[in-house]
Amino acid sequence: MKENDSIVDDSRQLWANAAKLIGWFLVFIVAAPCAAPNQRPPQPYDQVKLEHVWIPMKDGVRLAANLYIPVGGEPGEKFPSIFKYDPYRKDDNDVGECEIVKYFVARGYVGACVDIRGTGRSEGHVPDTQYSEQELSDGEEIIAWLASQSWSSGSVGIYGKSYSGFNGIQLAMRNPPALKAIITVDSTDQLYAGDCTYSDGVMNMGDGYNFGVDAHNAYSPSPSFPTDEKTLNNRFDSPPWSLLWMKHQRDDAFWHKPVKSLGAIHIPVFLIGGFVDEYRDVVPRFLAEVKSPVRAIVGPWGHDYPHDAELAPDIEWRDLAVRWWDQWLKGKDTGVMSEPQLAVYMRHYYPPDPTLAEIPGEWRSENSWPPEGQQIQPFFLQSNRSLTSDSALQTGVDTLKYVPSAGIDAGSELFDLQPDQRPFDAFSLVYDSAPLEKETAILGSPEIRLRASATAPLADWFVRLSDVAPDGSVTLITDGGLNGAQRDSISDPQDMEPNKIYSLQVPMRFTSWVFPVGHRIRLSISNARWPMFWPTPYAMTTSLFLGGQQPSRLLLPTVPVAGALPAPRFKLIAKSEPSTTDSSTPGSHSWWTLHRTKVGPIRVEFGTKNVWARSQKWPWGIYYSRSSRIYEVQNEHPEAASLSGSADLKVRLSNRQQTWHSEWNLRSDTENFYYLFRRELKENGKVIREKEWKETIPRDHQ
Repeated sequence: MKENDSIVDDSRQLWANAAKLIGWFLVFIVAAPCAAPNQRPPQPYDQVKLEHVWIPMKDGVRLAANLYIPVGGEPGEKFPSIFKYDPYRKDDNDVGECEIVKYFVARGYVGACVDIRGTGRSEGHVPDTQYSEQELSDGEEIIAWLASQSWSSGSVGIYGKSYSGFNGIQLAMRNPPALKAIITVDSTDQLYAGDCTYSDGVMNMGDGYNFGVDAHNAYSPSPSFPTDEKTLNNRFDSPPWSLLWMKHQRDDAFWHKPVKSLGAIHIPVFLIGGFVDEYRDVVPRFLAEVKSPVRAIVGPWGHDYPHDAELAPDIEWRDLAVRWWDQWLKGKDTGVMSEPQLAVYMRHYYPPDPTLAEIPGEWRSENSWPPEGQQIQPFFLQSNRSLTSDSALQTGVDTLKYVPSAGIDAGSELFDLQPDQRPFDAFSLVYDSAPLEKETAILGSPEIRLRASATAPLADWFVRLSDVAPDGSVTLITDGGLNGAQRDSISDPQDMEPNKIYSLQVPMRFTSWVFPVGHRIRLSISNARWPMFWPTPYAMTTSLFLGGQQPSRLLLPTVPVAGALPAPRFKLIAKSEPSTTDSSTPGSHSWWTLHRTKVGPIRVEFGTKNVWARSQKWPWGIYYSRSSRIYEVQNEHPEAASLSGSADLKVRLSNRQQTWHSEWNLRSDTENFYYLFRRELKENGKVIREKEWKETIPRDHQ
């Protein structure tokens, strides 16, 4: 993500942009990007006017909104409206993403950015959690308000990335009358196993979002940063979301209260995803399950808009988005429904380099899901650590000692290119194919079928699919995980019976890849991926059973190397100058091991807590930020894991200075998590408010 992107749900942004944003805080698409034949492009309006407005809710709370209004049209002309809705502060941290809407406004739309109640400049109390019933009910009222304004044509659309994209999907499920279409990028409909809190059913503390958003939610509204009792009660004193999430470690009703099924969506949806983004699985799910019009683009990017991606090729999507809006909000036939459903970037081999700027490959069109020509090819795990399509198998058992710190060398987050996987593979069961005799293309979601056991009542399995080059380097393609207690149900986890053999299915994330001739396909299996995922609490050994009636196997979704349809064409964006930020500077992705021995704790630290970085300068003040996280685990005592961290935002105003401090500590033993979250607010060096939450929370199969 780039500076001024929405903070989250990029989880990774909360930490990666600490030197540029408010303290580590923190589409679109068209399956065929070319304009319809002989279609005259829309003519921009002369100017875009910005207005701050208050949107009244039924309970008297007012939500703050920035309206972007086209200037220069016909007298009395009415416009559809497009809005973004999240807690990321439209007037400071999130200005950049809000102003994306200006492109649409210049082509005949009114744009709006709205702060969720209790965040940014909006009134009211911070909701109890994200995507709450209150938040979504407010969203429906926003839609009705936009549709009723004198300048409105009555049609409303939603756009947004990550958090705001989540809201677009959920509001589409509620079908408010004026909502006609959405564009959502890097988002998902699955709030438990599909989000960054319990990825694949395993507690995920690796990217810092869970506690980072709780620091952010405490801040008073800019530009005045008031400290009156009502404001601080509504924000500073609001319970941290992470505490509530910790109390719901399985997929229970808490994660579904405001959420309906994909079948409830009756409006057109355009999605964008990236193969280096955690949320890409939503795309094939929508293509397969949603009955209303769906179009999608999936590129080689991370958690980014495609015109501003860290990984090239960057493409222009805003002109394509205008065609989508014109089709569904203005009733124009722009030809979008005659184009393929999916434009997907088929990635070709690249070396395992996290600093890579461009991903090789080519675009491909698909008009259905599963894609035309897809075949599920099995590769069987052999006792000699090979992968083979030969079903004549020898029975055998491979064992793996659980190493809780395994994964430290494999990359820190699900939103980044990962380094060479060989150090991680040293702590994994690894199975390689023979060198490939022809190019092999995959498109879809690989799956692993295992027959496995553990000597403990709880074990996790993490699987990785990689490309092994002739020089031995290993590039990660995709991955997945399984909480062993959730093998049959993510809502009703059950202990494993030690040494009992279970049939396990481990899905991997949606991916594309073309293996070159001479390369090998690698499957790696581990029981830990630390510090990204919290370790299970028991020392143990797991066993993998090969051969037999239900052999352990990898299922690869292969497709023809060449697509059957004409490839989509996109307008490419010139890549901006690469960052010269050193990996050791504040705000960069710098992980390092401070202590690693065979006995005793292993410690990993991220960020810096001693150096202030100027995040942003505004006409009314300057933000400075700093943050850090420290993870510890002991290989001989995996129950004794811990995470501690802190985040500070210094606000320098014309007449005073504030420092907003948050710190947290989470540790565990075999039975419990021990949770501590503390806030402190100083003004001109004097503490004026403190608040602390401290609880013991039973482990629920985590």
